[in-house]
Amino acid sequence: MHFEEFARAELPGSVRFAAVLTGDRELAQDVVQDALVRAHQQWRRVAAADRPELYLRKMVVNGYLSWRRRWYQRSVQATPDVTTFAEAATPDHADRIVDADRLARLLGALSRAQRAAIVLRFYEDLDDSEIAEVLGCAVGTVRSHISRGLGALRVQIADGKQVAC
Repeated sequence: MHFEEFARAELPGSVRFAAVLTGDRELAQDVVQDALVRAHQQWRRVAAADRPELYLRKMVVNGYLSWRRRWYQRSVQATPDVTTFAEAATPDHADRIVDADRLARLLGALSRAQRAAIVLRFYEDLDDSEIAEVLGCAVGTVRSHISRGLGALRVQIADGKQVAC
């Protein structure tokens, strides 16, 4: 397979994955673009991998985890009290957007490694060994990241805290 075919096939899924991982569509596009540039430069190594798409995911995660542009901190301004809004008589399609925003805020409160492990598990449906390969750590570390991350999410949900990314 040529790089162009690979990039065309992997781009949509990689951007969706990175958007969930970063919580920011524009940042996700930047992270994926950087990963694809690096993949192109190392195409022989990427193409020779058992699962090139997993190798690309690893590059995306590494790019996200090492992201150093600290001047850009995403800040979500929560509505002071959402209970003041009356519930609609019919289901509102905006509920999905609200749920996605709440999920992004919850994930944004986790450490980058916990967030990456949880997104790889529940969004990408990877097992512990695949996540360990992507994150470059031991399987036990992956389990620890997921366990601690889920624990932190449970506490946030139970407390009903408004979380800012």
